[in-house]
Amino acid sequence: MFDALSTKLAEVLGRLNNKGRLSEKDVDSALREIRMALLEADVNFRVARDLVAAIRVRALEADMLRSVAPGQQVIKITQEELTRILGGASKSLEGGHTTPAKVLVVGLNGSGKTTTAAKLARRLKRSGQRPLLVACDLARPAAIDQLEILGGQIDVPVYVDRAGASPVDVARDGVKEAASLGATWAIVDTAGRLQVDDQLMDELGRMSDAVSPNETLLVLDAMTGQESVNVAKSFAERIQVTGLALTKLDGDARGGAALSITSVTGIPVKYVGTGENSDALEQFHPDRLASRILGMGDVVSLVERAQQNFDTEQARKLERKMRRATFDLEDFLGQLQGLRNMGSLTQVMDMLPGMGAMKGRLAGAEIDDSHLTKMEAIIQSMTPGERRRPETINGSRRRRIAAGSGTTPQDINQLLNQFRQTRKIMKQMSSGKGLKQLARLMR
Repeated sequence: MFDALSTKLAEVLGRLNNKGRLSEKDVDSALREIRMALLEADVNFRVARDLVAAIRVRALEADMLRSVAPGQQVIKITQEELTRILGGASKSLEGGHTTPAKVLVVGLNGSGKTTTAAKLARRLKRSGQRPLLVACDLARPAAIDQLEILGGQIDVPVYVDRAGASPVDVARDGVKEAASLGATWAIVDTAGRLQVDDQLMDELGRMSDAVSPNETLLVLDAMTGQESVNVAKSFAERIQVTGLALTKLDGDARGGAALSITSVTGIPVKYVGTGENSDALEQFHPDRLASRILGMGDVVSLVERAQQNFDTEQARKLERKMRRATFDLEDFLGQLQGLRNMGSLTQVMDMLPGMGAMKGRLAGAEIDDSHLTKMEAIIQSMTPGERRRPETINGSRRRRIAAGSGTTPQDINQLLNQFRQTRKIMKQMSSGKGLKQLARLMR
């Protein structure tokens, strides 16, 4: 997401940063390009206009133009103003003092409400909470079955009423069930409805009155662009929406909805969906997203993902192996799988500082997970002995491994070369000298 916008902003701000001094003409020229880039990214025109105006006022302050590094100051101002229009500080769910706390999940048909409800339940469970999913989508065929399957995959109970009760009654009874089970959160999954359907919107209002939710989370499909902004405004006119969840954000190359929606509606984005996996729901952090858009990366989110996907004890064992130079292909496979669990390679690259500009230079290059898939297949086609001692892999073994993994002997050679380079780097990094070099690079 934001690939085109990030590339353009990096280009424009990079030119400013390369100038020793800035004039008003330099700033205005850059801001015109920034405004066009924002509009091309489907950002609401009023939001784009106000953002550029705010940057200009701050950038043309006399003290800033006379500063030692005015280009850097403009970049800093742009990052701060982007963070502001994205909502400022991040917002999380507020449970209040009631148990269970209640979340009403609402939205249009096909926006991803059911999967978002399950992903939210998993997030809450991983944080030590005890969620219960309440199946109130009685209109869509198999919606209840889908929620039960998703609940089973994440080991979260699902309240279902197949006796023909109304959605309002099911929601009320589901909250009561959550209280009797000692659940800390009741997540009520509702049916999709158009904001222009008065009957269904009235039903949603009655459901809200029946359960008195602590949070009403409106799920929006980011792929619909500015239409999602109109949907949010319409829902907010009928019920009290406390937060937004943007789904399919990983598939929206422009991302204008994410940049516009809070500024236009006043409703904070609380979560973003970044994939199909049950853990592909992230809390929305405006400052981190602004940094990603400007090519500054998002190291904090990268570390958080790594902590979720790499076991601490396994990391200690790996460190010992690195120090003893016994890192083998079994360990290499484990690291590949952990990397894949962190998300797509494109998402991981977006979190690395400076990679926005790099991706622009790599336009047309293949940046996807297919290479990792091939590497996993090759290693899994090896015997345990070959994984522990890759130096024993000769010509005949290469041909056998290639046949078993659907690759070629050349692919085997490439993987073994990459493994040897990785092991060499890890051995260097395990030494004091290597760690000092890394520390200098991180400054």
